[in-house]
Amino acid sequence: MIKQILGRLPRKPSKSSENREFGGSSTPSSNATSGSSSYDLVSNRPVNTDHMPLPGFDSASNLGDGQGSKFPQVGNPRLNGNSVVAPYEALPGFRDVASFEKQNLLIRKLNLCCVLFDFTDPTKNLKEKDVKRQTLLELVDFITSANGKFTETVMQEVIKMVSVNLFRSLSPQPRENKTLEAFDLEEEEPLMDPAWPHLQIVYEFFLRFVASPETDAKLAKRYIDHSFVLKLLDLFDSEDPREREYLKTILHRIYGKFMVHRPFIRKAINNIFFRFIFETEKHNGIAELLEVLGSIINGFALPLKEEHKLFLIRALIPLHKPKCLAMYHQPLSYCITQFVEKDCKLADTVIKGLLKYWPITNSSKEVMFLSELEEVLEATQPPEFQKCMVPLFRQIASCLSSSHFQVAERALYLWNNDHIENLIRQNRKVILPIIFPALEKNGCNHWNQVVQNLTVNVRKIFSEIDPELFDECLQKFKESEAKVEEIRTQCDASWKRLEEIAAANSTE
Repeated sequence: MIKQILGRLPRKPSKSSENREFGGSSTPSSNATSGSSSYDLVSNRPVNTDHMPLPGFDSASNLGDGQGSKFPQVGNPRLNGNSVVAPYEALPGFRDVASFEKQNLLIRKLNLCCVLFDFTDPTKNLKEKDVKRQTLLELVDFITSANGKFTETVMQEVIKMVSVNLFRSLSPQPRENKTLEAFDLEEEEPLMDPAWPHLQIVYEFFLRFVASPETDAKLAKRYIDHSFVLKLLDLFDSEDPREREYLKTILHRIYGKFMVHRPFIRKAINNIFFRFIFETEKHNGIAELLEVLGSIINGFALPLKEEHKLFLIRALIPLHKPKCLAMYHQPLSYCITQFVEKDCKLADTVIKGLLKYWPITNSSKEVMFLSELEEVLEATQPPEFQKCMVPLFRQIASCLSSSHFQVAERALYLWNNDHIENLIRQNRKVILPIIFPALEKNGCNHWNQVVQNLTVNVRKIFSEIDPELFDECLQKFKESEAKVEEIRTQCDASWKRLEEIAAANSTE
């Protein structure tokens, strides 16, 4: 029994086994040419790395699938504990080895950086964490200064290291148990990832790798595949804004470099939006994804494809529905405006979409809608404006009558835009009768003095450009008010009679 127990205990590795695990000695590889003046990194010869992986890693595994189960969290099961069985030491610098050894050293350093540490406890593995940080910085410098195409072996190891470090389960948000109405990121402190000192360098390394002219897109797409892109998109839900900023830049670079992935990336973002709109209404990275899309939409060729128009109708316009619109409204408004500027015929669709999701009880959201509406109208041409002006100005009339002064004020500011004012002038015979009652009531009864002053200015504009129409609308308004007053008087009289009858019956 004792022998069986002792037999299960880990044995101390010999020096020879340690050398095998960390790549052996620094003697030149038999496959390398001693007279080579450039890095092996630029050659197309595969490098045998079976003798170089860290304990627990399979360097020959296909990283394109990005399966998290293939990558153990640490090189040694006890690395996150108080003791480390396998040594974790810095490797020689790239300047300290011959040119033909640099590719092997690069791969060894990438494997070294595949070991993860526990950053929730700042007292653990301080030496090892510093070694990894310095190694990551060396890798960033090496990738930046590379002067030849990266081989497939290097790409595979790069994607492996990036996947191991970045693809993880995100920390639970402290407000996930709160009600939806309280979900407002502007009032919450973002959750900062304690591992960010290392994650930042990994992101910087990957960004430079993707952006490098030495990265062949045709070769790299085998490893930066659909599975990898999906896992990258999942990270946009990180609560750390620094991480989302890096992800935004990297995704944009990938979209620009890997043309074969463009339709898939758009579809994947589309699916994220659908889940956010119709299921969860919770996601931290909607603003960053929209910023990427803003640049993508800006590059759409004309005429717009039907696929792109459907994306506008099914995803972008419904994004006005969630209550946390304030978190991403600015990039969303930019995307919407880009579509209208590229195809003015979409203005009618966009405006009717805004009216469909127009808020009823949320005044701050209503102000955002009015701001976006102004940008859309500025790109709208008369034919499209005429298609939607009746329902549009019914809603604007409702905004003019709002007791919330910011809503009424923002609606009146539409007349400060020359293009919009010109559209209204051209169609005043339809528009003025719709909004005239709201203008009259505001000018006399609104509690806010600024709203009253702006209303007087708008009334003056209409009275100057078409006095006859203005007088006609004024006369109809007075007649309407007289009828309302007559009905009110009749109602009061009826109630008074009922009260008298009730009083008479009670005394009998």
